[in-house]
Amino acid sequence: MYKMMSKLLLLLSMIWAEAAQATAVDSYHYLHVTIGTPWVIFLVLAPMVLAPLILMGVMVWRYAERRKGDEGVEDIAAGGKQE
Repeated sequence: MYKMMSKLLLLLSMIWAEAAQATAVDSYHYLHVTIGTPWVIFLVLAPMVLAPLILMGVMVWRYAERRKGDEGVEDIAAGGKQE
């Protein structure tokens, strides 16, 4: 049973690969590269690069406001020796 299934899987993969090669003969025919193509790539990739930087800035700004009121936390956690 295992041998038959493996042979069937091999046969199906060979048929699929042959069909893929037949359609890949002229795969760049539909790829129209113009002068605007680099701009499109830039406009797609720029938000992907800048989004984490903007998120990091928002998080630093938010937690910086929260940290201003936490100046005495270390003394309380250390045992609270007040002289």
